Amino acid sequence: MEYLTTEEIAGKWGISKRRVQRLVQDGRIEGAVKKGVWLIPSSAKKPIDPRKIKKED
Repeated sequence: MEYLTTEEIAGKWGISKRRVQRLVQDGRIEGAVKKGVWLIPSSAKKPIDPRKIKKED
């Protein structure tokens, strides 16, 4: 399995490195492991941001 760093994933997903770090710390990225730095599977899916879900009235 190929792993990417938080910086590489941030570029791939178009979000900040800090946001990726927060997502892995919160356990929202499946398969991420910490080996001195966070390593994330290259096939990992970007979690849905609950702040951007439209609510129906």
